[in-house]
Amino acid sequence: MASSTPSRKLPARYAGIVMPLVLSVLMTFVVSAIATAKSLGFGPDFLATWPTAWGLSWLVAFPTLLLVLPVVRRIVAFVVEAPAR
Repeated sequence: MASSTPSRKLPARYAGIVMPLVLSVLMTFVVSAIATAKSLGFGPDFLATWPTAWGLSWLVAFPTLLLVLPVVRRIVAFVVEAPAR
């Protein structure tokens, strides 16, 4: 059953922060899990170690994405043809 209450969304001006936030959470989740599993296997050590590895990798990834995303956008604009208007 659908609610009649409208969903509240952040204003569009926050997209530049929300996109790298979500991207960094998802990417570090996957990459840190793979790296931890490769190093330790999927045993009790994995469950004890992986959350710390994920947190540390996210602390590096999020600010890095904030810094490099403008450069990445310029590179993509250079390589990809702009859509026709």
